[in-house]
Amino acid sequence: MLNYVWLGLLVLGIATALTTDIIDQSNNKYRNGDPLPVEVWFADSIAVDQNGSYDGKIIVNAGTYNKFYNTDIKKNVEVNAKVTVNTDEGKNTVFFKVNDSTPEIWKYMAKVSGKEDDLLGTVKFENRVNAHTISGEIVLEEVAFTKMKDVTNAALDYAGTAVNIALGLIGIMALWLGVMKVAEDAGLIRIIANAVRPITKFLFPDVPPDHPAMGSMIMNIAANMLGLGNAATPFGIKAMEELDTLNKNKGTATNAMVTFLAVNTAGLTLIPVTAIAIRAASGSSNPAIIIGTSIFGALCATTVGITSAKILEKFPIKKGEFGNWLRSYKKGLTVFASLIAVIALLSVTGVLSKLFSVLSFINPDFFKAIINIISIIAIPGLIFFFIGYGAIKKVKVYEVFVEGAKDGFDVAVRIIPYLVAMLVAIGIFRAGGGMHILISMLTPVTDFIGMPAEALPMAIMRPLSGSGSLGIMAEIISVYGPDSFIGILVSTFFGSTETTFYVLAVYFGAVNIRSTRHAVPAGLLADTAGILGALFIVKLLFG
Repeated sequence: MLNYVWLGLLVLGIATALTTDIIDQSNNKYRNGDPLPVEVWFADSIAVDQNGSYDGKIIVNAGTYNKFYNTDIKKNVEVNAKVTVNTDEGKNTVFFKVNDSTPEIWKYMAKVSGKEDDLLGTVKFENRVNAHTISGEIVLEEVAFTKMKDVTNAALDYAGTAVNIALGLIGIMALWLGVMKVAEDAGLIRIIANAVRPITKFLFPDVPPDHPAMGSMIMNIAANMLGLGNAATPFGIKAMEELDTLNKNKGTATNAMVTFLAVNTAGLTLIPVTAIAIRAASGSSNPAIIIGTSIFGALCATTVGITSAKILEKFPIKKGEFGNWLRSYKKGLTVFASLIAVIALLSVTGVLSKLFSVLSFINPDFFKAIINIISIIAIPGLIFFFIGYGAIKKVKVYEVFVEGAKDGFDVAVRIIPYLVAMLVAIGIFRAGGGMHILISMLTPVTDFIGMPAEALPMAIMRPLSGSGSLGIMAEIISVYGPDSFIGILVSTFFGSTETTFYVLAVYFGAVNIRSTRHAVPAGLLADTAGILGALFIVKLLFG
């Protein structure tokens, strides 16, 4: 499944980019070779035939610019320029840099024509307006296949980003794998695993209760729930390595692996620290208002993710065994249906609305204090507790820590190819315009369920890219406000779901899993449930 998703991202991104470029080229969108009427202002008075290089400005009338580029700017365009007059060759060149006030089309032309923020052109002088100004026509450098250039730049940039992410994990991996090794040798992981055995037995029936994978999975889930992403990733990778020791078919994901990934991609976090921080920085009067809504959305994602993983692991069902399969899951399906019925009943009666209203409007300063305390003491506290417990149990903590930390480098390097493959595909998909195509395809569906079109890019980007979705969320909040319906909705999206494809690439890449089986469908179903759950609860409370 992951092969088709990866291939689809690449094909859709490149095909969209190429199609857009062909259309732009046929319409001559950037007016290659066409002269644009301008006025050239010189800081010093010069003669038209006076060779040299001069400081000045290029001035374009707003109406002329709009007619030429089919835009709708309100003010005349003025850019500082360096003009070189060369009467010997009959060619006058102009060089200028774009800035924030420059029209978008010129900024984009400068971007795709090179890494610099400048444009080149040739200018033909016509009439002197006054001692400092000469009218004329300018022809800018040719710009072609802009989308394909964006795709190329995105592929290179994201490949570098993937390597930087992996190398950045080396120190973190070494730290937490060392700490985990101490806790494991001290027997602490086994104690924690025994404490939550009823839950883990249901989620991972194929994993022995005392297996090291149990402790790593528990620590990963706990770190995710507390918002400690730096600790969660090493625990998750270690869990996958331990699960792979039980894997009889190397290179193919086991049921336990897929269920573990489904829990991870559901993104159940008690306090969505990042989203709250963005809201606070944007001037929200109540940044913590999304805690209740995010927990609800994440619970929907987790429930659907686990349920879908458990159901899909039985497929394909052999002929004549559907009845046995249905009976084996009768109890679980009954509980799931009952849960949905209870939520629907609470919604209709208004109880759910009142409950989440209370949770959402609790003093945000209280939650801010909790977040600060967790951020300050959580990681040092875990290290001190694990290492301290090991010392009490007479473990040679330094030697054991170093032994565990040695694997950090190997694991981080091993995931580089998988990260490069996934992030480059996502980068090409975004840069090529595939996102716009997907949004257009899904708009009728989102209109039907009442999701604002402005929030759709966030819903689509969240499973693909953490940094991309963070940027989209910040941009939407800056436009509509953090406390608007859309601002609360996209913040809840961020807190209710996880970057599915990044998690798949990192965790499966750590153990060379190529056949992901039903991991992608389970993860995407969890993401969809999280988005729909977030939309439901936000509309219920704030719509």
